Formats: sequence, structure tokens, C-alpha cells
Amino acid sequence: MNYKDILENAIPQLTNEGREVILPVDGRSMLPFIVGGRDSLVLIKKYDTLNVGEIVLAMTKEAGYVIHRIDSISDDGTYALLGDGNLERREHCGYDDIKAVAVAVMKPNGKRVPLQNGWNKFTAKIWRGLLPIRRYLLWIYRKTHNLPK
Repeated sequence: MNYKDILENAIPQLTNEGREVILPVDGRSMLPFIVGGRDSLVLIKKYDTLNVGEIVLAMTKEAGYVIHRIDSISDDGTYALLGDGNLERREHCGYDDIKAVAVAVMKPNGKRVPLQNGWNKFTAKIWRGLLPIRRYLLWIYRKTHNLPK
């Protein structure tokens, strides 16, 4: 089974059975909240109603599979996704393209950081509002943190 099969078939099957799936993440598109190469995400079955701010695993038209935050939902049911570490590029998908929802970040020490608590929702909302200056904040973050290669 290749990685695409796992994302497309195994994860939805396991989450639909009520299981949590822990998926290691790669890349920098979710900085500063999720560090690729270090953190993993706890995924569960997607909700019947998804909201702006939730982090999802989705198959997008532009980039294939991504784990990004829902940035907006259009009237026609199209979801626009934006990584926390991205500045402009949004990916788009429909509800059926969303395979799972992230509910926690697993740190290397095994600590589970819930994404659905009030503090994390608040900081995500603030971060979304900082989009015009994100470029500078991310530059400072990358310079001041020893990130995995």
C-alpha cells in the first residue's frame, strides 16, 4: 500500500470505524503550530458540519493531499484551505474530498496538545487575523527556532 492509498482509503476507513489515526506530518506549511518532521496529528472522522478554523486532511485540486486549516466556506460548498505557514496560496476542495479532521498535535515527547480547546481556537483566530504580517512573523520564528530539516 502506498502513501496515497493510506491517505485516500485507510485513514477514512479507520476514522469511520471510530478509531483515531496518528499521522506524522512533513513540511512547513502549518508553522508555527505544527512542525513537519517533528510533530504528528491525531485524526478522527470528519464532522457532518465543518467550520472555519478546523484543520483537515483533504485532497485538493491544486496540491493533492494537504493538512491545512479551513479558511473559508463558499455558498456552493467549496472549502478554501490555507496552511498556517502559508501567506497567500489557498487550496480548494469539496466536503467529500475532506478525509479526516485533526483534533490534537502529538509532540515528540508523547504530549497530546488538543486543537479544539478554547486557547488553541483563540490563537488560531488571532493568527488568521495576522495574515498581512505573517511573512515577518514566520521569518522571525524560523530564525529563532531550531527546526528539523
